[in-house]
Amino acid sequence: SKVIKCKAAVAWGRGEPLSIEDVEVAPPKAHEVRVKIVATGVCHTDWEYLYETGKGMKFRPFPLVLGHEGAGIVESVGPGVTKFSPGDKVIPLFLPQCGECDRCRSPKTNHCRKNWDNTQMGVLADGTSRISCKNQQIYQFLGVSSFSQYTVVPDTSLTKIRSDAPLEKVCLLGCGVSTGYGAAVNTGKVEKDSLCAVFGLGAVGLAAVMGCRVAGAKRIIGVDINPDKFDKAKVLGATECVNPRDHNKPIQEVIVAMTHGGVDYALECVGSPDIMSAALESTADAWGTCIIAGWTETAAMKVMVEKILMGRTLKGTYFGGWKSVQDVPKLVDDYMNNRLELDEFITHSLPLDQINVAFDLLKSGKSIRTVISL
Repeated sequence: SKVIKCKAAVAWGRGEPLSIEDVEVAPPKAHEVRVKIVATGVCHTDWEYLYETGKGMKFRPFPLVLGHEGAGIVESVGPGVTKFSPGDKVIPLFLPQCGECDRCRSPKTNHCRKNWDNTQMGVLADGTSRISCKNQQIYQFLGVSSFSQYTVVPDTSLTKIRSDAPLEKVCLLGCGVSTGYGAAVNTGKVEKDSLCAVFGLGAVGLAAVMGCRVAGAKRIIGVDINPDKFDKAKVLGATECVNPRDHNKPIQEVIVAMTHGGVDYALECVGSPDIMSAALESTADAWGTCIIAGWTETAAMKVMVEKILMGRTLKGTYFGGWKSVQDVPKLVDDYMNNRLELDEFITHSLPLDQINVAFDLLKSGKSIRTVISL
C-alpha cells in the first residue's frame, strides 16, 4: 500500500533525450498490478513517439515514461485481482485481453479494447497515471512504461509466465518478435513451399522471416537498405537478401523478376507507406497476399485498385494476431523448448542510464534489439 521510489527514464518533451529521474510509483488500485520491471527491449516505436510525433504518429501527452516491451515480477496487487500474486513472473501487454468482450470471444480478432482509450493517452482506468516525478503526473506509454524500475498496469494487460523463463530474453515477446512472427504464421497464414518477401529486417522483420521459415516457405527474400542485417536474416531463415539501393529499378519490379511473377506473401515491417505499396506490388496477381506489420498512425498508403481487383489480398496485423494474455505464455514455452529464437535478436545489453545510447544504436541501424537491465 506504500508509494515506491525508484528510477525511470522520463521523456519531458518531444524530441528531447530521456532523463534518468527519481520517480514515485503509487500502489495499484482496483484491478491493477504493480510490477518490478527486470528487463525491457528498446523498440523503434518508442523512438518514433519521442522524435516523430506528428510525423505519422499521433500525439501523446508529455512528460511520459516510454517502454512497452518488458518483463518483470509482481510486487503487489490491487483489490479484485485474482490471477496474479506477488512473486509471479509476468509480461506487461500494450494490447489487453479482458476475455469478456465480443472481440475477445471472437476467434477472428485479438483487438480487445478494455481501457483502450485511456491507455492510448497514457493513463489507467480512472484517468490518471500511477507514476509521478517532481510533484507532477508522468504519463504511462500505452499504459505500460517499462522504462521504469516499477510500473502499474491493468490486470487485463498482463500475463503470467513460467517461473524459469529468463526475463532478459522473453521481454522481447511483449512486442517486436511476437508481432513479426505472428504476422507470418497467424495473419498471413504462410503456406508450406510458398515464396515470401520480407521488407525491413529490424526485429519485426527478422521475426517475420523466422515465421515464414517455421511455416515451411521454400524461398524467403529479405529486403533492406542495410546489408549489415543480411547475415542475421539468413541465420533466421532468409534464403537470400536484396538491397534496393543495388538496383536501378523499383524493388517490387526486382522481386517480381526474381520470382518470375511475384511472391505468394509479402510482409511489410517498416511502417513506410511507400514500402507498403512496393510490398503489395511485389506479390503475384491472382493470389498474392501482402501483410502490413510496420507501424504508422497517420500516413496514407497509395494502392492502385487494379492490384486488388486482380486477386491480391491486403491485410494488416496488430501484435501479430496473438490473443495477448493467453498466447504470450505459449510463445515463452516455445522459446524454452527451442522452437522459437530470441537470443539471436539481442545485439546489445545496457543499463537504464544508457537508454539514450540504445536509441542511438537503434536509429543508426547498429542494433536489432538492445535489452535494458533495470
